[in-house]
Amino acid sequence: MKVPKSLRTYCPKCKTHTTFTISLYKAGKRRAARLGERRQAERKKGYGGQKFPMQHNQAKTTKKQTLKLTCKECNHSLLRKGIRLKKVEVV
Repeated sequence: MKVPKSLRTYCPKCKTHTTFTISLYKAGKRRAARLGERRQAERKKGYGGQKFPMQHNQAKTTKKQTLKLTCKECNHSLLRKGIRLKKVEVV
């Protein structure tokens, strides 16, 4: 699906409709020093193995692509959940 590079929508910071640039959301790098990561590593340590059962049979073939909208006026960004698509193209 092709998504436009910019669109006009409501900006909660400007409190008016402004032009937003659209990009695809990408998750950041996972940090091993975070508490949740340390806790999971502690659970997996030793002879017990994985704490929770790992999912092997993947039921879904696509992911929901999240769009990142950035306001051109105030640079405020917000995320908008997309629909299930195999490929998203920002044009």
